[in-house]
Amino acid sequence: MSDKIKINIVSDVVCPWCLIGYKRLQQAITEMELQDKVEIIWEPFELNPGLPAEGIDQYLYRSQKYGASKEETDVHKLRLAAMAEAEGFKFDLFDGMKVMNTKNVHILLDYAKGYGLQTELNSRLVASFFSERKDISDKDVLYKELLAVGLNADEGIKKLDDTEARKHVEQQLQYWKNQGVSGVPTMYFNDSEPVGGAQSVASYKQVLAEVLAN
Repeated sequence: MSDKIKINIVSDVVCPWCLIGYKRLQQAITEMELQDKVEIIWEPFELNPGLPAEGIDQYLYRSQKYGASKEETDVHKLRLAAMAEAEGFKFDLFDGMKVMNTKNVHILLDYAKGYGLQTELNSRLVASFFSERKDISDKDVLYKELLAVGLNADEGIKKLDDTEARKHVEQQLQYWKNQGVSGVPTMYFNDSEPVGGAQSVASYKQVLAEVLAN
């Protein structure tokens, strides 16, 4: 049995709060010098399961979902960009950016888990979407990101048309819904009670200290 702290992070790569929460968790882990004592597992959650894979324009999306005007969405984008910058990450929330369904992304993250490269691929996909203006619904983009982290891109892309691989991820998605996860990020430390939302660095340090004490 592993003596590492297992952290299951239920998230979506297009969720800005997931990135912010993860960056704060990373900082907590670093400050506590636990880099070699934690195991992070990324679990799937779809923010927008009803959207087509290619997505829709962010302004249309926020108008339909929240009744937000373009001006309100622009204010929201500036706030998120400032928060990301405080965590050392660039959010380039450009006009023309799309909100999309991410099931294919989760299939690839599940594939990467088998090779110990899940966090690396997750980080690449988040950067592609939020910082590099890449369309992560495009299979060519996904192919290149698989290569970028050292995975077999041909094998990985084939998983997108693999019925069993898709079914497995759908079962995982349903599992976390059944656990009561309705928003992300949601983190489980050694299968303890869930910690929801992008918490502060201090809060994550407290959780980690409690896990170590037990």
